[in-house]
Amino acid sequence: MRSTCLHHKHLQKEYPFNTEMAKRLKSQLFVSRLSFFTTNEKLKTLFSPFGEVTEARLVKDPRTQRPKGFGFVTFDSEVEAQNALKAMNGKIVDGRLIFVEVAKARRDEDAAS
Repeated sequence: MRSTCLHHKHLQKEYPFNTEMAKRLKSQLFVSRLSFFTTNEKLKTLFSPFGEVTEARLVKDPRTQRPKGFGFVTFDSEVEAQNALKAMNGKIVDGRLIFVEVAKARRDEDAAS
């Protein structure tokens, strides 16, 4: 909630809080430094031991359709995502040291909330 003073009257504007998006962000991980040979299926298999993976998606170059070396893994719960983050951050996958962190909202999603 934000308050603004106009002619000595306080006007309050409420910003809608999208709880579904907040929940999704807390249970979504950003995985970087992936091998270009890692597939969506392999990504899902790697993270499945930590809980229900609802989505595993590599980001691809729109022109070449080749993976860019990073992706997102979404879990059913925040607890599962945190367990996966702790276990997988700094692991070697397909010969590469990977980094795992909680995903952040895009700039345009930030502006909408």
